[in-house]
Amino acid sequence: MTNKLLKLTLCLCVVLFSSCSSDDDGPQAPLVITIEGAAVAPEVGGPNQQNQVYIDLSTNTTTSIQRDSWDLGFYSGNDFRVAINGSIAMAVAELSTTDIDAISSSTQEVVDLQPQVAVGTFNSANVAYVDAFDGNINGTAIEQVSDTNSENNVYLVNLGNEVGTDTPETGVSLDGEERGWMKIRVLKDDNNYILQYANLDATTHTEVTISKSTNYNFTFFSFNTESIVNVEPTSTEWDLNFSVFTDEVFAGPDSYGAYIYADFVASNNLENVGIYMIDTDVDTQFTYDNFIMADVVDFNFSTDQRSIGSSWRNGGGPGAAPSLKDNVFYIVNDANGNYYKLKFLALTNPDGERGYPEFVYSLLEE
Repeated sequence: MTNKLLKLTLCLCVVLFSSCSSDDDGPQAPLVITIEGAAVAPEVGGPNQQNQVYIDLSTNTTTSIQRDSWDLGFYSGNDFRVAINGSIAMAVAELSTTDIDAISSSTQEVVDLQPQVAVGTFNSANVAYVDAFDGNINGTAIEQVSDTNSENNVYLVNLGNEVGTDTPETGVSLDGEERGWMKIRVLKDDNNYILQYANLDATTHTEVTISKSTNYNFTFFSFNTESIVNVEPTSTEWDLNFSVFTDEVFAGPDSYGAYIYADFVASNNLENVGIYMIDTDVDTQFTYDNFIMADVVDFNFSTDQRSIGSSWRNGGGPGAAPSLKDNVFYIVNDANGNYYKLKFLALTNPDGERGYPEFVYSLLEE
């Protein structure tokens, strides 16, 4: 695919009205920092961060959808896998039955599981109920759909939360009302999915056929509209996704399990988008401006979808707000084989409100 990115020059002007006057007692001249590249300000929605914003670097285009507009993603690849919407803290657990109509909120297995099947419990066991954090399609919380119907059990589904609508004084407000619970079962019919779903206490269910979508990573389904919905661009026409994201707190033996993160940037790992970070405090020979194609180390690229993640900002802590890291930038190998350098410029708007990211990126050429 021909790269359509124009070479632009972005001038960031910071006007400093100092209390120290110049010789003519007028305001001092603005400080001008010049960074070559295309500037992008993804409209994630401010402190509620209600949008998922897909970025295609080669065309400098964005696609935005509200993050609670879908629930399940049906994989279009060779395998039969179903993803859940981690941007609204969904979680699922497999039950021991294939009879969806026999399950209710009073079923003992459901009663036992409900306190556990949730994001943000600070219990490492909850990682079993969410999709693989790195984006590995073989790590979906819903098991591979079997050709044998008797092997496809019912799942208990925690629908997570609606998008928050409160305006916080500081920080972010991500979660609105709890969306409740459903039960689902997924079967196969030739090269199609059969989704069975119902409210938890319903004694009958709805069944819908969902086809794989050629040229897309997933076909998306919404329980709110009970229909297929458009979410992602075609699989080769996006590279980055700015979104609220379910990730793990302290991975490894000290894990506190799955938790919801703001200000997150995921990558299109299913199209092998590769990324690595340059820390200029460590790699002191590099700056964003002086980094060129000859400096790229292909071995360093990672296709973990969290290769940027939240690493572009300082996490803050008790009494401290997150802040932009000015010592890092990223090298990106996109879905079309192009190489870029990318640096974040803003985490907040001029009033200090979260949810207003901005970055600049440039094509690297031989």
